[in-house]
Amino acid sequence: MKSRPSGTNVCETSAPGGDAAKPAPAARHRIFIVEDHPVYREGLVQTLETEPDLAVCGEAGDAETALPAIGRLRPDLVVVDITLPGKSGLELIKELRAVDRKIKLLVVSMHDEALYADRVLRAGADGYIMKQEEPEEIVHAVRDVLGGHIYVSDEVVAGKPQAARSRRPDPAAQQLARLTDAELEVLEQLGRGQSPPGIARQLGLSRAAVTAHCTQLQRKLKMRSVHALIRYAVCWVEMGAA
Repeated sequence: MKSRPSGTNVCETSAPGGDAAKPAPAARHRIFIVEDHPVYREGLVQTLETEPDLAVCGEAGDAETALPAIGRLRPDLVVVDITLPGKSGLELIKELRAVDRKIKLLVVSMHDEALYADRVLRAGADGYIMKQEEPEEIVHAVRDVLGGHIYVSDEVVAGKPQAARSRRPDPAAQQLARLTDAELEVLEQLGRGQSPPGIARQLGLSRAAVTAHCTQLQRKLKMRSVHALIRYAVCWVEMGAA
């Protein structure tokens, strides 16, 4: 699936937070990074900037900041994390895809690929790679997506996620896989300490919709009470699943 891009685009870095703009060399593909962890984001910038055919033209720590910047800079590819403050990476992908059918979108996330890869592809992304992969593999994923390919792990291509490879089905993972994207987002927000009214504001939903999602979460995850659901959500987030 490897490819060697040959674009001739030039852009400026216009990162949130007052970073100075700088011209990018010619013949480099423009990449915009949406990642809320500054240390990881800086490492990703350094990894991509060392490549002769890649240039980071902008950065953002949240979707609200990213949307207007992406529209202004028109990058060739946007690297998106799923977990962002406010609007999630999934929602950002859907919005970007709705306004631009050609832009390339690659998710780089800590989320379990077996749970999220199919979700992000259905949302409109062109690839999914986990953060713990080696920098060289992330660069390969970037080039693969820029070359017009879909990038996922060999296990996902073969339809053999981690649970299947171990031959020990994970009941918890199977329950999570049955959740809708919206339910998963509500579960994550619960695990991060948000109240239902706060979740409604954060996700742009009505309080009634959040309450309905919580009811479905209790049913699908077999939780006897809202308190049990919140404890589950907190543990899930703390374990790094979100």
